[in-house]
Amino acid sequence: MPKLKPDTQRARREHILDAALRCFSNGGFHATTMQTICREADVSPGALYVYFDSKEALIAGLCERDRAEFAERFAALATAPDFLKALAAIGEHYFIHEGRERQRFAVEMGIEATRNPRIAEIFLGVDKFCSDNFEALFRRLEEEGRIAPRTDIQTLVNVFNIVGDGMFWRRAIYPDADMGSLIPVVIDLIGSLLNPVKQGTVERTPAEHKVSRAKVSARGGRR
Repeated sequence: MPKLKPDTQRARREHILDAALRCFSNGGFHATTMQTICREADVSPGALYVYFDSKEALIAGLCERDRAEFAERFAALATAPDFLKALAAIGEHYFIHEGRERQRFAVEMGIEATRNPRIAEIFLGVDKFCSDNFEALFRRLEEEGRIAPRTDIQTLVNVFNIVGDGMFWRRAIYPDADMGSLIPVVIDLIGSLLNPVKQGTVERTPAEHKVSRAKVSARGGRR
């Protein structure tokens, strides 16, 4: 049998991953078998095992593909002049334009991660990758004076994750979930915590204003 060209191999691998995503999203991890995926992808078991030797390997392939896509979108977010506007665009992609099967897959894998150590390693690895990227970005924005967060960065990332997880869950479970009306509110919420700085000025907290006034009074007393 002639060896397939690299482009053909990549296309076949993507085709199998797409079929696996549909199967896992519709039937769950345990109900989905390698045979189920073969039928969905219309490939022989031999062809499937050339690329993936187990369901865990398929999960790893799907998660790695999602991570690569996130990294590409995140690169645009990190360089955007208007961070919140760019963040809203990413939210619209994941919670409005992207198919619900991605959300169902994420929910299913999150549940499976609680009982399958291999899936937990894969799933939590992607989650950590995303969290680390947002933490690094928030710290950089703070160092550059573009945001003045109202809480510490780690707590901010945790809140960010909780909100995102909740939105994933709502869209996966409720077919009539109106994510379009929620995204602007969520962006306002995140924006209030990030506290973007305009024209190089930082909005001070009441305590910081008090310290500033004390310094001014002290200087006045020394004149």
